[in-house]
Amino acid sequence: MRALEIVATGPLALVQDLGRPGYAHLGVPPSGALDTAALRLGNRLVGNAEDAAGIEILLGGLEIRATTSCTVAVTGPPVPVSVDGRETGSHAPLPLHADQRLTIGRPATGLRCYLAVSGGIAVDPVLGSRSRDVLSELGPEPLTPGTRVPLGPVTGVPSGADVVVAPPCPAELTVPVLLGPRDDWFADTAAALAAQWTVTAESNRVGVRLDGPPLRRSGTSELPSEGVLTGAIQVPPNGLPLVFLADHPTTGGYPVVAVVRSESLGALAQARPGTSVRFRTSF
Repeated sequence: MRALEIVATGPLALVQDLGRPGYAHLGVPPSGALDTAALRLGNRLVGNAEDAAGIEILLGGLEIRATTSCTVAVTGPPVPVSVDGRETGSHAPLPLHADQRLTIGRPATGLRCYLAVSGGIAVDPVLGSRSRDVLSELGPEPLTPGTRVPLGPVTGVPSGADVVVAPPCPAELTVPVLLGPRDDWFADTAAALAAQWTVTAESNRVGVRLDGPPLRRSGTSELPSEGVLTGAIQVPPNGLPLVFLADHPTTGGYPVVAVVRSESLGALAQARPGTSVRFRTSF
């Protein structure tokens, strides 16, 4: 059987593809890779379809042993990569022979790297996806040392056409948002969101928690639970925004004042604690 053996995982290593959208009515979040552009790039580099499952690695530390010949690629922020102790670099297809070991170091910036493998990670799908959802605990368990992860059949040819030099993740982000649906619950919401916010250490795959000048409600009304989307900026009673990421709950009882445009979600998902964030209203 084509497989990878997990030797070490670092803080957290999860199987992720592009998620399981369409199940919000059942209370199931969309889940999937937080930096979809990085996973798509990795899959193109190794000859997979863009929606193939890979491994999402938090703050590096993953080491794998190939049990068969395969092609791998590491994407996301710039990160040290080595094969059998020899530095090779990221963001390019790397051939591995059986028994060779690939090690991913700690990225200098950003949070999450992605390992794509020719054939894709072929664990059993749940509701059409191989993604791990940390909120509802659907999908494959977090990877642990000693686990063998099955690989699918190779269907494409690895390509170097997409090789890129990955830019470091910035210490400051300006994020475009669309106001609504509950922006009228706060005074001058656009100006309030344009303040400088700081990503906190309580952020995770559910959402990015921010610290800064609290938003103040213009009234005392309460809101019945309503559906929320990935990218929704929800404001709890403390006035500090929470930007929902892929493993967010499907309903919420606090007002959503704006929604982050989808193309900016990957950058937010890579924002380390201490990163400065400003929201810019767009139309």
